[in-house]
Amino acid sequence: MAGGGREVVIDFEFLRGWQNETVVKELFVASANAAETFSFKSPYKMADDGSSDDGLNWADGHIEYKELHTVLTEAVACFAHLYAYGLSKCTLLAGLTGRPIHNIEDLECHHPSLSITNAGVHCHATSFPDSLAQPKSRIPSTIG
Repeated sequence: MAGGGREVVIDFEFLRGWQNETVVKELFVASANAAETFSFKSPYKMADDGSSDDGLNWADGHIEYKELHTVLTEAVACFAHLYAYGLSKCTLLAGLTGRPIHNIEDLECHHPSLSITNAGVHCHATSFPDSLAQPKSRIPSTIG
């Protein structure tokens, strides 16, 4: 992924494997200038069913699961600061990349699942990178 900035946000969707382990099915990497999605095959044979909550299916994916580490580390290689939402995701991603992952929850920002208007995301923490924290814009009034 071409890095136009110093920060990148990583997210993933997953299913639970045979031993209740996290199996990444979709990986999302987004910077100020680009976003990429990677879809992984199952690491082992599973029934084609998946999750009714998020629509993920064991049969989905086109990248071999054994490539997860390589795909992730190459996608974030040119970024100085890596972010994810939630301690469990940060821990898993840090283990895969061998790099620290900053938890967006610690920055007191809105949860990413919240509805976001065209005004952007308002973050209350001053330590959040400027390229990722956009102040709320003021919508001009059309009245008089």
